[in-house]
Amino acid sequence: MNYKGEFFFDNIMMNTNVLEVSRLMGVKKVVSFLSTCIFPDKVQYPLTEDKIHLGKPHYSNDAYAYAKRMLDVQSRAYKEQYGLNYITVIPTNVYGPKDNFDIKNGHVIPSLIHKCYISKKNKVPFEVWGSGKPLREFVHVKDIANLTEWALDNYIEDEPIIFSNSNEVSIEYISELIAKQFNYEDNIKFQSNKPDGQFRKPSDNSKLKKYLPNYKFISIEDGIKDTVEWFKKNIDNIRK
Repeated sequence: MNYKGEFFFDNIMMNTNVLEVSRLMGVKKVVSFLSTCIFPDKVQYPLTEDKIHLGKPHYSNDAYAYAKRMLDVQSRAYKEQYGLNYITVIPTNVYGPKDNFDIKNGHVIPSLIHKCYISKKNKVPFEVWGSGKPLREFVHVKDIANLTEWALDNYIEDEPIIFSNSNEVSIEYISELIAKQFNYEDNIKFQSNKPDGQFRKPSDNSKLKKYLPNYKFISIEDGIKDTVEWFKKNIDNIRK
């Protein structure tokens, strides 16, 4: 919300230049990442791949969302005009080892992990923005890596494909899982005077299940444990 201009410029330039240089250099297949935040703010749930352009995105990330939507448009245009197999995928909230654990600029799970670590170290409440009630879908980075490799080898549709387990969990539950890994679960304080953001944005992973009906995602419980363990071992060298 504080850097809308930078987010728009950086993303529109990355989209435009990476795909154009790939075309000029004869790259036959490119997998590009969209985001669930590019979907319209007012849309019928669950989110499906055909709803990306049906309305305005949420005001909090509209500049970024419009830039990322153009990545879908550009990929389709290059495929149509040049016959290039440029596809797009839509992961839900990605987390895991080697994430950006910056408290101010990181995404929800890594920033909460770092915040909980500091809270316990300083013996103060583990403060979490909002009510804790909003729901999100989280996917471990190892799953995203596996699915991306699969898409590179197998996915050829013009339309994007959603990478999600379609399992919604609350920010409250995420906070409790993180605090449990630090043995600090009795010290969580939700700051209801802070914004919650969108309450939920559930996705439909039917298309992915059609292709990979037996794929098993890493559970959020195992994923948080894995991420916190990595964080503890690498605290001196993390991105923060």
